Amino acid sequence: MRTEPQPAPYRPAPEILALADWLGDAVEPARFPKHVVRFRNERWADAVGLGGMDDANWASHFAGFEPLRDNLQTPLALRYHGHQFRTYNPELGDGRGFLFAQLRDGAGRLLDLGTKGSGRTPYSRTADGRLTLKGAMREILATEMLEALGVDTSKTFSVIETGEELHRGDEPSPTRSAVMVRLSHGHIRIGTFQRLAALDEAAHMQALIAYCLQQFPGSLPPDDAPGCDEPAIILLHQVVERCADLAAAWMVAGFVHGVLNTDNINISGESFDYGPWRFAPRWDPGFTAAYFDHQSLYAFGRQPEAMHWNCGQLAIALRLVADAPPLIAALDRFVPLFETAMQRRWCWRLGVASSGTEADTHLIEQSVAAMRAEQMSPDRFFFYYRGGRNATGDLADALADRDAVAMHGPDSDLWSGEAPSLHIEEVEALWAPIAERDDWQPLYRKIEDIRALGAALGAPPASACSGARV
Repeated sequence: MRTEPQPAPYRPAPEILALADWLGDAVEPARFPKHVVRFRNERWADAVGLGGMDDANWASHFAGFEPLRDNLQTPLALRYHGHQFRTYNPELGDGRGFLFAQLRDGAGRLLDLGTKGSGRTPYSRTADGRLTLKGAMREILATEMLEALGVDTSKTFSVIETGEELHRGDEPSPTRSAVMVRLSHGHIRIGTFQRLAALDEAAHMQALIAYCLQQFPGSLPPDDAPGCDEPAIILLHQVVERCADLAAAWMVAGFVHGVLNTDNINISGESFDYGPWRFAPRWDPGFTAAYFDHQSLYAFGRQPEAMHWNCGQLAIALRLVADAPPLIAALDRFVPLFETAMQRRWCWRLGVASSGTEADTHLIEQSVAAMRAEQMSPDRFFFYYRGGRNATGDLADALADRDAVAMHGPDSDLWSGEAPSLHIEEVEALWAPIAERDDWQPLYRKIEDIRALGAALGAPPASACSGARV
């Protein structure tokens, strides 16, 4: 369950070293011409004992990548394969990032500090291993907004401008560069298991399963589930639970990740790696974030299907060490788990108690019908019915009659204020003052507003995999 970060001492825990010989490659970080600290996530720095540094020390660790005390002495670029838009690609791995450190928070949870834009690795192929400053800014916004909306997400920990000029085909070039550090529970992906299966490395597969079960604890399978005491089966049950909850969380947030390839799906169930993301301007299942997703494979309404499919690829990989029937039984739980998570999260964002019955499903159906009838975005809809006016416990009854939405529509006297949102036009408007006059204050004010939204909403409802949240 998402909680506010609490101050804790620094506790280094480089557990990945036990697997490092076959899980990754030692790499050297890039050397950048300058280090200008643009964003420090002080809330989460304090939670892992890294708060209170001056900017010079911060930059030496998170742009110069001087090792943290008693931690990884050399960064590790992780190896993995993956399905990219349903086409298998064995030539993957960390191409512009690496695992920099591992540490524990006050609750004892293992957390990773991983990078983006930190230079070339053996998996960069033809890319330069860099990150644009605009891309880093967009990742700050995505992670802050999703955290506020109760989504299990990585946290943007640090962004430092690095003084290079980058050329990109999808934005005006040359453009400014940055290096980013993210905080998350782990960077073990479905694609990590696919690689071990493709190479027939059964012993390493068993070791990785044991690592994940120990470091990303979750609930046990139902007592009557076949194979419920086998490590591989336990892991798949946990990943199915986490992915079903994550898919529901995206839908309730009105969020489109854009690139749900198996190398972008963490075993920990966290949303991460934000490229062409969007928040839906209206409830449109066909809304697609990535311009290169020509078949709308990862459109807004297809995200649950994509996550289910990705879990299926994990099950196929686990066939190296487990029988098919118990794996299939675990996969069969995805749809009911997703539906339950939708009910729980939808009611939470509306501000009403979940009944855990078909009444919740009816509430969702009526809400979607209201959004479509009024052409309201999800953020505006939820704000209007919970935060835009004095919400009461009878909202479910009001929504049972679609006419209530028209009667109390956005132009009525009940409407007050603006819905906290983060649509593409707003993102561009926040980037413009940075690009034109190096003015970061609009971005910082937006972050403050987003965090205020999160504080107002409070912690999201607990789920079966709540122990794996940052």
